[in-house]
This record gives sequence, C-alpha cells and structure tokens, in this order.
Amino acid sequence: MQKIVVAVDGPSGSGKSSVSKEAARRLDAAYLDTGAMYRAVTWHALDAGTDLTDAEAVAAAVKAADLFISTDPDVELVKIHGTDVTEAIREPFVSEAVSAVATNLEARKELVARQRAIIEAHERIVAEGRDITTVVAPDADARILLTASEEARLRRRGIQLGGTQSAAELEAQVLARDAKDSTVVNFQVAADGVATVDSSDLDFEETVTAVLAAITAQARS
Repeated sequence: MQKIVVAVDGPSGSGKSSVSKEAARRLDAAYLDTGAMYRAVTWHALDAGTDLTDAEAVAAAVKAADLFISTDPDVELVKIHGTDVTEAIREPFVSEAVSAVATNLEARKELVARQRAIIEAHERIVAEGRDITTVVAPDADARILLTASEEARLRRRGIQLGGTQSAAELEAQVLARDAKDSTVVNFQVAADGVATVDSSDLDFEETVTAVLAAITAQARS
C-alpha cells in the first residue's frame, strides 16, 4: 500500500487521540500517541525521585528512560523499563507534572528524535501531539490541526475522566497545561500548509470524516 505519514496536532481535549487512532484504523496505518510518550517519561522521572525544577536532572531522566509504546491502534500499551504504565500515566499526578518535562528543551529534543525514528520505521502512520506538524514531521504527507472551543474541550475531558474532576481541576488539566506547553510550541494556530479541522460542533464520526477528508485532499495535492 502507498506510504503515508499523517501528522495531527491540537490542544488538550480536542479529540486528537481518539480521532487519530480511528483514522489510523481506517487507513490501515500505525498510530503514535506522542503525548503518552511525554507522560511516560514524566512518570519515570517522578518514580525516580527526580526534582522537576532541575532542568538538567529532568533531561537526564528522559534520556535514560527505556520507553516502549505500542503503535497498534487497537493495542494501548506503554512500558517503562519493562513496567506496564499504560494506566498510571493517565493519573492526575502525572497530568499535573507533565508540563515540567514537555517544556524542557533537552527532553523535547530527545523525544523528538525517538518519535522521528518510530515514524520512519513505519510505511503508514498517523502521529499526533503538539509539535508533529511543525517539528517532528513537517514533511508529512498530510498535516492537520484539530481544534475545538474551550467549552467543548473541557466538556469532553470531563466525560473522558468519568466526572471525577472538578471544574477547577479540569481547567488546570486542560487550559493551564495548554498555556504552559504553548511557551515552547505553537499548537493553537495552524502553520502554513496545515489544514484546520474545528470539531467544536461535530460529533466523533463527523470529526473522523472531516479529518480523513483533509488527509485525502492533502495526500493528493
């Protein structure tokens, strides 16, 4: 089948993970959740007792992390040094700390190199995150910014977390994290050549359809 690399960026709660995963299934492609990679190395740093205010220590912890992430859209599995952390990396304590790693430039450099290696190893892949369209895979066959209104993103993240978080906790996880991460990468506005899909008023199937249409339009151009 034709080789294709699809890059999808977007803010928290935009639906980029679930939509990208479904797009990968329909394209018979691999799927890379780069956000899970940042969460995994954050879990590793915390587990190792790393001082997250020490930039050099954080970078060293990330470089030392033996990280495995599944690229099968039907198999969600993340391991650190052989330990299954798939569920653990979604815990609030990781969500609250991940920006300390994501804004560390040396840590980002290390993970970008790993992400590029994973993408290069696959003939067909959908990779999603915050800097995939501009930094990790700027030459991707299709580049998409998947966005949504703040209201929609907060509502979706609340549903995703089963209503376990308060409004303040949701804002901290979604809006505050976006504000911190945007200091090192722009994922709020589409770069030149990147198609924007606004899912604010779309349901899941409509969003997947819109993303696949954008992929087809770019891949053919």
